[in-house]
Amino acid sequence: MESAVDPRQFCDRVLDCAQKLGASYADVRIVRRDGESIWLRTGKVESLNRDSSYGFGVRVIVDGAWGFACSPDVTFDDAKRIAEEAVRAARASASTKRKDICLAEVEPVVGSFNSSWETDPFDVPLDDKIGALKEIDSALRCHEKIKLTDCSMRFWKFDQVFASSEGAYIEQKKIESGAAASATAIEGGEVQRRSIPTEDYATGGYEFVESLRLVDYAEQTAREAVGLLSAPVCPSGDHTLILEGSMLALQVHESCGHPIELDRVFGMESSFAGTSFLTTDKLDTFRYGSDIVNITADATLPGGLGSFAFDDEGVPASRTDIVKDGIFSGYLTSRETAGEMGWPSGGTMRADGWNRIPLIRMTNINLLPGDWTFDELIADTKDGIYAANVKSWSIDDKRLNFQFGTEIAWEIKDGCLGKILRNPIYSGMTPEFWGSCDAICGDDFWHIWGTPNCGKGEPGQTAHVGHGVAPARFRKVRTEGAQ
Repeated sequence: MESAVDPRQFCDRVLDCAQKLGASYADVRIVRRDGESIWLRTGKVESLNRDSSYGFGVRVIVDGAWGFACSPDVTFDDAKRIAEEAVRAARASASTKRKDICLAEVEPVVGSFNSSWETDPFDVPLDDKIGALKEIDSALRCHEKIKLTDCSMRFWKFDQVFASSEGAYIEQKKIESGAAASATAIEGGEVQRRSIPTEDYATGGYEFVESLRLVDYAEQTAREAVGLLSAPVCPSGDHTLILEGSMLALQVHESCGHPIELDRVFGMESSFAGTSFLTTDKLDTFRYGSDIVNITADATLPGGLGSFAFDDEGVPASRTDIVKDGIFSGYLTSRETAGEMGWPSGGTMRADGWNRIPLIRMTNINLLPGDWTFDELIADTKDGIYAANVKSWSIDDKRLNFQFGTEIAWEIKDGCLGKILRNPIYSGMTPEFWGSCDAICGDDFWHIWGTPNCGKGEPGQTAHVGHGVAPARFRKVRTEGAQ
């Protein structure tokens, strides 16, 4: 990590100062974050941005309460000043605390860890990246009714040091990459957008963007956008519904990932992000889904956008069972929330920069695969709907009642995919929906979809998370078509 001071000496200075001022616990994160985004709209570069941020944040516990302060100046002078500010903030918080903070124990780690990549995307010439996007854009504009195209690449590089008064000192580096593209067809008053089905984000280098092969799917995507203009509206009623992977990933995110955040359950996020229907009395007893529904939170998966070695409290990445054989069985936890329950932390605390406190965030929340092939799933469905790609979403603040729209759907008749359906919408209640799941495709169809825009917190933070899923079938789901 680039720094005018030695990171280890700097962290020691911060922690020593905080403890001398009365902190029973302190930690410090030094974070450098680099980002790049390139966006083409209908063949022209609409925006090009490279940004970098560098600074440090300090958390302390004083008199049983948290305090936090931060600075963009990683200097020995600011080490003392920011430690003092954090301690003052904690003392102020202690005057209104309801109870003392109790942290779950963790074994302090000293080490250095990097994610894996072949090609650093920040080393790839900008002209090469723009050229690749223009090739995708050209392939998307293969029909006169395609009036608008969007193509983008995004890259992030993180370089972070974490140290705690308990003796942890951890250096981590990570690169994330991804790309997306879509075509919008317009005729009269009808507008239909279709995304390339492989658009995605992952922990990895530029080689991941190349592996998406967006240009290979561009013409088919454009044809489907045009086909949607005159397609019949999705029928209303209770139908057998099969969800494609990226759409199912959003379903998992909204109805499985958010309600298992234990800070939401405790009401710590209720003013902004909402609460959760998965209260602690439901743990290990509540029927969340059918017997084949198994969900994990797993930060150890290679390439997952929600993967890392250690969270922002120095807790090792781990895998936690969230739903096991249909029964609700686990939460996403921090050292504080786990300590309140008498558990070890699951290691899910992350901040989106040096100037934000860590929050409980999703890692990779995964629906484990079944044993069906996609062709078998379609062939076994006499009458149903196959819906793909995210268009809209809405869910209440307890994550119980939802309504989602997809870009496209196909009818299923007598075990065969039929005509395209326009403006599909499906709705339901979380336990009933997952209880209706009766088939999940196998390992060959399982993929970790990256989501780089999960919002939470006040002030707002954006987390990068992943969802491993394979297409799955749900019975008697309410569907309709927006006019």
